Amino acid sequence: MSEITRALAVTAELTGTELSVVALQAMERELGNYQVAAVITALTRCRRELTGRLTLAAVLERIESADGRPTANEAWGIALSGYDEAMTIITNQEINAAMSVARPIMDAGDEVGARMAFRDSYERTVTENRNQGVNPEWYPSMGSDKRMRASIVAGAIERGMLSMSYFAELPAPVQGDGRGVVAFLENKEEPRDLSPKARQKLQEIRSMFGKRKAA
Repeated sequence: MSEITRALAVTAELTGTELSVVALQAMERELGNYQVAAVITALTRCRRELTGRLTLAAVLERIESADGRPTANEAWGIALSGYDEAMTIITNQEINAAMSVARPIMDAGDEVGARMAFRDSYERTVTENRNQGVNPEWYPSMGSDKRMRASIVAGAIERGMLSMSYFAELPAPVQGDGRGVVAFLENKEEPRDLSPKARQKLQEIRSMFGKRKAA
């Protein structure tokens, strides 16, 4: 008996769910497309959270929600925000790949068709990556609004989407060019809508860059 089968059997018993041998095998086959650790974690959550029967949908929902990926509709909203040159967005390679499919349709004026193409491409890519255990890599796409850069990037760090080490790997800015992720760090005036935690993170990043430039 595999680890997933044992976990399924225990979860079914604790949630008062009767599963036939055929149903148990079918669920195991479906869950076999995902990493074992992710399945076990999802089943643990099911035991703690479900008040009704155990279903395959309940397990899949918890597997997919654990990796922090936006839904297709949320990802489309992020991609659309990127059309505004002033906007700084936090994006990833899955969103960008789907947008490369949708962009020609969008540029032709068919936003509905672009959205459908985006959703299909995004969901297909996400499914493939989840099956292979590939997590999205988040990074900022910087807009022209310098105030917005500081707020959005610091907020992403606060939420754990970006790490401070990410910024440390970027090349130092060219004096006076006003471009790049680092440029806003030299602006001493901070956005008013930063939370205390985000403000602290931003100060840590600025301090890190100050030491790096001095070196």
